[in-house]
Amino acid sequence: MPDETCEYPEDDESGLAAQADIGKRSPDASGLSVAGLVIVSTPIGNRGDMTPRAVEALQTADLILCEDTRRTGLLCANFGIATRLLPLHEHNEDARIPRALQAIRDGKRIALVSDAGTPLVSDPGFRLVRAAIADGLPVSGVPGANAAVLALVLSGLPPQPFLFQGFAPPRSAARTAVFARLRAAERAGLNATLIWYEAPHRLAEMLADLAAVFGERPAAVARELTKRFEEVRRGSLPALAAHYAAAEARGEITIIVGPAPPEAPDEGSLDEQLRAALVDASVKQAVARVAAETGLPRRQVYARALEITGER
Repeated sequence: MPDETCEYPEDDESGLAAQADIGKRSPDASGLSVAGLVIVSTPIGNRGDMTPRAVEALQTADLILCEDTRRTGLLCANFGIATRLLPLHEHNEDARIPRALQAIRDGKRIALVSDAGTPLVSDPGFRLVRAAIADGLPVSGVPGANAAVLALVLSGLPPQPFLFQGFAPPRSAARTAVFARLRAAERAGLNATLIWYEAPHRLAEMLADLAAVFGERPAAVARELTKRFEEVRRGSLPALAAHYAAAEARGEITIIVGPAPPEAPDEGSLDEQLRAALVDASVKQAVARVAAETGLPRRQVYARALEITGER
């Protein structure tokens, strides 16, 4: 259980007004602002990844806003951090914002952490950060672990560009609709490695939906990163779906899907697109539009456009 000095009760609102005798301080060795909101990254599993600067930022803060005081309390106890904790999650974030901003105006430094990793990345805090920026208050950060980026570099798939999607919808129909929109965007030119977080009990179903939409795409499933049972399994989407349909997954999971391979439309498809574009555009305009949509060389599209207009 966390040390009593680290845990702050869920229903106690005095935390934001606590330590009123602390005035504005000079910048410390960490380089953080005198007062303001500090976004602090914490380990995603292995506590050895906690940086000295993150420890200092939490020790010198007047208050730590966190998702779960019990979980962050354990981290605090491990590093001798006695700063007060106050919960901030999706259900109370809006209510916390006015008091937090006022505390910063009064010269306080407030640290924001999530349960693990970098705050705001599929975690609460975005509304608070946006409000602080809109109010002209200092916002700084202490970088650290992030499961999405670590999974990406371990996957063996192209590291840039990448598109992080957070958690997919929990129901198959909504999830498949999201995947279909991404697939349509790929046909229109999107070319990026795709990244999702997922809960272990939905992993097999999500991989099956990904395989149904994206086909034989190379992918990877990263599980329990930085922890004792870390695993990165690589393969095609159908192969990964089959594996996890038979093998129960546990722990924190990140899914990485490789970018779409180049697609060259057949002649009939190219003709269809050109004829549709030529209805309300000049040859030059139609060629530019279709070349952008298909990714084909402009000269090739122009030659075919001239053949089509010649047939007319």
